[in-house]
Amino acid sequence: MKPQRQWLIAGATVATLALTPGSAFAWGTPGGSNGEKTVTGGGQQGTSIVSKVSYTGSTRGNTRGTKQVQPVGDWTPPACWYEPRSADDFAKYVEDMYTETVNTPGQHSYAKASVGMFRDEYKDGTYKNYNLDQKDKGNWWVSVRDEDRWMEPEAQLCDKQPFWVENGASPQVPNAVTPQVLAELAYNRIQLPTTKVTLAPAGTTKVNLPTWAWLDKARFKEVSVTASLAVPGLNIQATTTAKPVSLKLEPGTPDAETYPGSGECTINADGSIGAPYAAGKADQTPPCGLKYLRSSGEGTFKLQATVTWEISWTGSGGAGGRLPDGTFGNDQDVKVQEIQAVNR
Repeated sequence: MKPQRQWLIAGATVATLALTPGSAFAWGTPGGSNGEKTVTGGGQQGTSIVSKVSYTGSTRGNTRGTKQVQPVGDWTPPACWYEPRSADDFAKYVEDMYTETVNTPGQHSYAKASVGMFRDEYKDGTYKNYNLDQKDKGNWWVSVRDEDRWMEPEAQLCDKQPFWVENGASPQVPNAVTPQVLAELAYNRIQLPTTKVTLAPAGTTKVNLPTWAWLDKARFKEVSVTASLAVPGLNIQATTTAKPVSLKLEPGTPDAETYPGSGECTINADGSIGAPYAAGKADQTPPCGLKYLRSSGEGTFKLQATVTWEISWTGSGGAGGRLPDGTFGNDQDVKVQEIQAVNR
């Protein structure tokens, strides 16, 4: 079952309506430089309605299979939300979906009956002709799921049938799109730089030898993503910004020490983390680094380097605030050898 179908009919009948391929989002193509992309929302692909939220800035583009920021704590960005649709868009969607369902060879009679009941509700039932005679006065609000998370329990929470909202009124449902909801959606789209630390010695280090670690200030700077929704009756946006604040080193073995002892290296005033090794520092303790107490043998240790990012947002109407900190990191192989003694 494809995610965008979920807002048609709640309950068991939803499964019968997943008839065509599609995505919850229409993704744009990368543009600009330094990771800058524009990810555009869409209107309708065949009989599939896609999200109209668009993203600009340091975005992850097509999120399938890409690593994302991990929030600290048990909070996660919304897996589903409600967006407005014009009466024309909604009418076309329902009519196209109805025509496809009833004309699909071998389609189960339950599916045909369900889609017919749904169409009747908005065409000749509680509502008349999709409220097309009031199309300048309001919008239909429908639920959309994050295509990467549509099987999660949280993605099933937006189960309200499409409903009509007059222009200027606020939908009385959780996760109706607001500047803060947009900020939370942008959180999930931020593309952060890979966290591969520079080590000295590089490549192979020695047992009981302090290894210096640092991150270049040019790569670890603030990044942001702006999420926007511009439709008749609603034009809002929010910018979510991530600022690096610390680096956590985990050596990949208990037989190691970290500098500082907590393994948490704070960011410097110039935006860098740690300090590069230079000649003359052999007798100094690195401000950020580690020391392995045994050899890795024929293999390597998995050094895990994770940066914590402070996340804030600003949005339409002067709204703004903090979102939970996020972490982002990766592993890198470190080979550790015994120091070879020379016997004379």
